[in-house]
Amino acid sequence: MNAFFIIVIIFLLFNIALGLYRVWRGPTVADRLLTTQLFGTTGIAILIVLAGYLKELTLLNVAVTFNVLAVLLVICLVQVWKKKKGEAQ
Repeated sequence: MNAFFIIVIIFLLFNIALGLYRVWRGPTVADRLLTTQLFGTTGIAILIVLAGYLKELTLLNVAVTFNVLAVLLVICLVQVWKKKKGEAQ
């Protein structure tokens, strides 16, 4: 069972690495905004897997808190993006 958790965490970290590539090469701002949501979701998934592996329920509380913060971050970034897009026209 330990190998399963390690494989899942490595896959999730690889997912974040691909997201970093998309931030670097993203042709549009929308790609970068979606990548920030990917970072939040993947970070939460890593915390949930670690909570199962370490049997620490506190990590689930941290994951829920990060979930709320990730949603707020995306809302704020979209508002800023819409404002800047309106100024450019």
